[in-house]
Amino acid sequence: MQYLDDGDLSLVIDLDQGARIASLHYRDLEITLPSRGSLVNWGWYSMAPWAGRIRDGLIADSSGEEHQLPIVLDPPHALHGFGVMYGWQELGKGRARLEFPEPYFGASVVQQIEIVDNAIRWSLEYDDGGVDLPFWLGIHPWFARDLGRGGSAELEFEAEAMLLRGSDGIPTGEIIKPGRGPFDDAFTKMRGTPRIVWDGALAVTIESDAPWWVIYTEDSDGICVEPQSAPPDAANLGITSEDYLEALFIFEEV
Repeated sequence: MQYLDDGDLSLVIDLDQGARIASLHYRDLEITLPSRGSLVNWGWYSMAPWAGRIRDGLIADSSGEEHQLPIVLDPPHALHGFGVMYGWQELGKGRARLEFPEPYFGASVVQQIEIVDNAIRWSLEYDDGGVDLPFWLGIHPWFARDLGRGGSAELEFEAEAMLLRGSDGIPTGEIIKPGRGPFDDAFTKMRGTPRIVWDGALAVTIESDAPWWVIYTEDSDGICVEPQSAPPDAANLGITSEDYLEALFIFEEV
């Protein structure tokens, strides 16, 4: 475990459980969801070397040779990368590293989580280690809908475009105008800054230069606002990624 505590913010990072934030308090409020029996539906965690789903769990190198990824989290598709499935190596306060298994053996990612005044800064940096496979990164925070004080969470965000999601839950590649929720969708060209508000208690603003955001509002207990360097199934959509992703989560009473 890693423990970060600085004034109003305190958090616990469970290195053995995907180096995720397992508990996050702003003053007396617990912000995230506890374990609910699945690796992917609680806490705040990193997604690497891919984020979201990959159709049938198949990823191809530059020569076109396909490699099978694990599909245990969301069969028949690969989901959310290796980061959420493995324990990470501690590198220092709020800092951890994961070396990937096959077919990404040799590649790695470093996660840095730090408290800066009333905010959490989260960064991911990918090192391909000579591995010839597509990659992309994401940050997956679960926000509790109810904090025990104030109103239920209300999500404020606006985007110019989103990817059409097929019946299998995977983007088709077609860009459309955003519709009404509930969402499990990838958005791009954000207007302004996403914000979650619990009226009478707390607001969290999420700042990032991420070109893609996945918004998930189909869970009765939580909301996810996920900055990503590329959308789900990016490799099959021909969308490439930078090797660094950073987001700032800013907390304030309202």
